[in-house]
Amino acid sequence: QVQLVQSGGGLVQAGGSLRLSCAASGRTSRIYTMGWFRQAPGKEREFVAAISWSGGSTTYADSVKGRFTISGDNAKNPMYLQMNSLKPEDTAVYYCTAKLTSSYDFWGQGTQVTVSS
Repeated sequence: QVQLVQSGGGLVQAGGSLRLSCAASGRTSRIYTMGWFRQAPGKEREFVAAISWSGGSTTYADSVKGRFTISGDNAKNPMYLQMNSLKPEDTAVYYCTAKLTSSYDFWGQGTQVTVSS
């Protein structure tokens, strides 16, 4: 089992920055990818970013590329999502997640991010 505890988030004006963190505990040695998803009201949960937990490769959704940075690895727990140049359309509940198999198996509790125009 893996437990994920999130912190950060809140309210910020458009153009501002926020940082989310996600601390993993439990059988973290079995994690091979961690990531962030988000869900806006009335919309499906969507992928934001992912990182190889052994260190290195990252993937981003086109909508956040160049503005968001994901970081962290098993030696530098927790994982972070640095969000810059925030837009109102980034408003959502953000979830961190860990992949031990072929799918994302464990999820954090969710953190609200609200960007005002």
